[in-house]
Amino acid sequence: MRIAIVGAGIVGVTSAYELAADGHEVVVFERHDSVAGGASFANAGVVSPGYVAPWAAPGMPRKLLSQLLARHAPLRLALPGALALAHWGWRWWRACRPAVHAANRAAMFRLATFSRDRLEDLRTGLRLETERAEGYMVLLRREQDLRLARGGIRQLSELGVPFELLDAERVRAREPGLNPGTPLRAAIHLPRDGVLNCRQFAHGLKAEAQRLGTQFRFGAPVSALRPGARPGLVGADGEQRFDAVVVCAGVQAAELLRPIGLKLPLAPVWGYSLTAPLRDVDGHAEIGPRGGLMDERYKVAISRLGRRVRVAGSAELGGRAGSFHPRAIATLYQVLHDWFPGAAQLAQAQRWKGARPMLPDGPPLIGASGQPGIWLNLGHGSSGWALSAGSARLLADLVAGRPPSVDPAGLGIERLR
Repeated sequence: MRIAIVGAGIVGVTSAYELAADGHEVVVFERHDSVAGGASFANAGVVSPGYVAPWAAPGMPRKLLSQLLARHAPLRLALPGALALAHWGWRWWRACRPAVHAANRAAMFRLATFSRDRLEDLRTGLRLETERAEGYMVLLRREQDLRLARGGIRQLSELGVPFELLDAERVRAREPGLNPGTPLRAAIHLPRDGVLNCRQFAHGLKAEAQRLGTQFRFGAPVSALRPGARPGLVGADGEQRFDAVVVCAGVQAAELLRPIGLKLPLAPVWGYSLTAPLRDVDGHAEIGPRGGLMDERYKVAISRLGRRVRVAGSAELGGRAGSFHPRAIATLYQVLHDWFPGAAQLAQAQRWKGARPMLPDGPPLIGASGQPGIWLNLGHGSSGWALSAGSARLLADLVAGRPPSVDPAGLGIERLR
């Protein structure tokens, strides 16, 4: 088949590779000038299936409301943009019901586990060179944090996720660079999880897809879709026809799909990150993190990327590109200072803000759109990197009409109708 892909973020690139590996002729259309130019550009890089879960969960509405006014709140509303998301918020609230949440979490965990294994197969099989760090720990500052984490620990056990609950002494043995002055009660250690540089991986996989014949057209926004037996799209060069069109366009997908009758409740949830070089200090080889860490109180990740450290977090509803909320940036600096004071060359820190395309109930949409010839692989929210490889393999299986490599239940568009 001749297949067009709209979008070259990490989901679009992995989809291009998997389809090309199946023998299809693939053309990728991307409005940016490179792969991973949007939400995939500077994310935390964490791959941890046990912590891939829907925002919509029992008790979450009350919890988020109680945090909104806090200085270092994980969630922020940017008015008046957030008011436009009232319908999305209502659907999110409805998805917080226990039965709905349980089904969505199961679907996301199933996909995330498969995706982690597929990601590792691609990395090792294709010999892709990417910055990586093994291990992931969720840091619990005080007894209250440990008490609040008991429910998550129970869920990890129920899901069969390998983990250890470490006391402070064992945590500091694994991460000797942690600030001894910051309170630390315990940590949840996930040995099979870790950090991979998403953008590096995307560029490496792009080269492999090109080797298989894939064409990437950058600076090529798509303005319209044309469903049908020979579906097509409209861009700067006019209308082009294919055997299938796959939409992986992030937050722009909603606007692109609306004219063909698909009104998706897709909202941009903005995330922030800071990336800075680590200092070289004589006699202090352990400066900075060894692997991936999560400060559970502030929902901020700290990742080791070669000789750099990345601090990522925050979730902003109603924000816009280029507008950095000072408290969101302050939280990232504060968490880095709490755990690794003086470890980074902050004068060289690069700040980033990206729009993560999120559906109110949590799981992405993967598969047929209901419109002839149009396929979907979108709505991964803050878990795009963790879900990308599995989503791409599942999509390729569905397009080919063969039994899928992972159960697609709960990932189709029918759940939104």
